[in-house]
Amino acid sequence: MTSAPLRQHRLGASPASAPLRWLLSWWDVIFFGAVLMVLALSPSSYRDPRTRAALARHAWTDTAPILLGFSMLCALLTVVLTRIVVVTAQSYGLSQYALEMVIRVLVLELIPLTAALFVALRCTIPNGAALAEMRRSGRFQALRRAGVDPLVREVLPRMLAGAFSTITLAALSCFVAAVLAYLAVYQLTPAGLPAYTRMFGHVFNPSVSMIFAIKTAFFALAVSTIPMASGAHEDTATPSSRESAALQGLVRMFAVLLLLESVSLVGNYY
Repeated sequence: MTSAPLRQHRLGASPASAPLRWLLSWWDVIFFGAVLMVLALSPSSYRDPRTRAALARHAWTDTAPILLGFSMLCALLTVVLTRIVVVTAQSYGLSQYALEMVIRVLVLELIPLTAALFVALRCTIPNGAALAEMRRSGRFQALRRAGVDPLVREVLPRMLAGAFSTITLAALSCFVAAVLAYLAVYQLTPAGLPAYTRMFGHVFNPSVSMIFAIKTAFFALAVSTIPMASGAHEDTATPSSRESAALQGLVRMFAVLLLLESVSLVGNYY
């Protein structure tokens, strides 16, 4: 497959070819993501013990060090936001809607997006930079000469680990936020459980739950695939062009996350 920088060089740098270069760069990201998805779903990708070991190592190093810190951050945010919303709602006589607002804003919208951004900045963007360095140093060519696909050995474990980390952080933090929101309002008494579970079921009806699960899965794919595509396809030689390619990958990732969040808001509230 011809790399994106090479095709864009052939197109030239004229303003007239800018839309075509933009489309080609997005096509490379989409095609690269599709290739990784096929490899992830193929049992043959996991036959090599070294690939399985790399997957386990990256899943651990991309999840365990940040799990406690992110959960504590979400816990603090939940307590503060719940207190602000409850006090404000009581002053307007709308206390019956306060907890539902917290669950909708925090658990349904903010935590999955925050988890995706946290994993991207902490794990997948550095992994993409590591792949770019491997590509420049000749690691990919050495693996190909040894009969090993670098996508399976180096890229796939990092992509799956990033997706696993995003989903794990989002799921655990949503659970922590739901528990702390209840404790912030009802304290340690179980008397509020019937009303809370009824409200929670009202918020997470089947359609909203499906949108929530799909959105979180696509967040995980976006933050784990786009930085990998930028790193594995980066063919630039100068530091400024490398920084420009990394910045373009970061902008693409934020654009995709914003688009996914906008679509989920439309699906949930319109």
